[in-house]
This record gives sequence, structure tokens and C-alpha cells, in this order.
Amino acid sequence: MNEAKQEGAAAPPTPLRPAARAPLSASASGWRWLSLSAAVILVDYLAKAWIQHHFMLFDRVHVLPVLDIILTYNTGAAFSMLAGGALWVRWLLVLLALVVSGVLIVWLRRLNGRVHALLCCGLSLIVGGALGNMLDRVTLGRVVDFVHVHWGGAYFPAFNVADSAITVGAALLLIDAWRESRAAKRLRI
Repeated sequence: MNEAKQEGAAAPPTPLRPAARAPLSASASGWRWLSLSAAVILVDYLAKAWIQHHFMLFDRVHVLPVLDIILTYNTGAAFSMLAGGALWVRWLLVLLALVVSGVLIVWLRRLNGRVHALLCCGLSLIVGGALGNMLDRVTLGRVVDFVHVHWGGAYFPAFNVADSAITVGAALLLIDAWRESRAAKRLRI
């Protein structure tokens, strides 16, 4: 009789297969990091509004030998890919931002906000950046860019606060994945 119960029982937890647990409360989950997403959206919006109010298109202020502030617009995706495309490109990028943000928010809900702080921070930065640029696409039909980095004759495409948040968020995801793989290797030894 004992053997029958054991056959139907779940396998014992291991580091690679944690024990089943009750869902986290919203305040304990990664959702606690969504305030960071909101802060990114707000700072991005305020910076873009200030730039549009004080600069004309292509006005430039040299801040450092390698850094300018300049008002430009991007109708495409990253690095102006798909720029100048049809109206469907704009709405495709809006839909993509909404879907990706939705998936990341669901992922955040499933994470413990304290245990996976680096991962939650990275995901929240990406959500804030994606939604910040999406708001530009919906309201203006294009994204406001204003940070322009260059070195000699080489120019990097202009970017904004939202783009920076996405980049930093992606870097944090890579760092978190690297740390997790190192921890998994240590457990196997």
C-alpha cells in the first residue's frame, strides 16, 4: 500500500526541479519592480517633452567631444530599421511593444521579487523602455531621439531614455543568465 502511494507521489525537489509552491502574492512577486517601469516611462516622457519644447529639428548642442544633444525623429525600429515604411509598420511596432511588455509582465508576476532582483530589474527596465517608445509611436507617429554619440567620423544612431533603459535591461538579463549558469555549474560539481 505504501508503494502505491509512492508511485503516484511527485519526485522530490532538486535544484533543477524545485518543489511546487503556492503562487506568490503580487507584492512579493516581480510586480513590485513595475514602479521602475513607470519611472522609466515618466522620465522618458519628460525628457522628450523638454527636448521638443527647447529644440528645433536637428538643432544640436555639443556636450562633450563625443556627445551631442540633438532633436531627431525615428519612424522605424532600432537603428531606424523599417524607417520610412508604411503606416502598418508603426502599428506593427506598437503591437510588438504591447505583446512583449505583456509577456514580460506575466514573467515578472511569476518571479520572487527579492530572490530574482537582478532579473526583475532588467525586465522592468525593458518594459518601461518599450512602453515609453510605444507611447511616442501612438501619440506622435514616430519616436523622439536626442542623445547622439560619435567618435571622430563614426556616428552612432541617436537614442533616448527609453532606448537606454532597454539596453541596460538587456545587459542585466545577460548578467543574470551568466550568474545563474555559474551557480548551476557549481551545483553539479
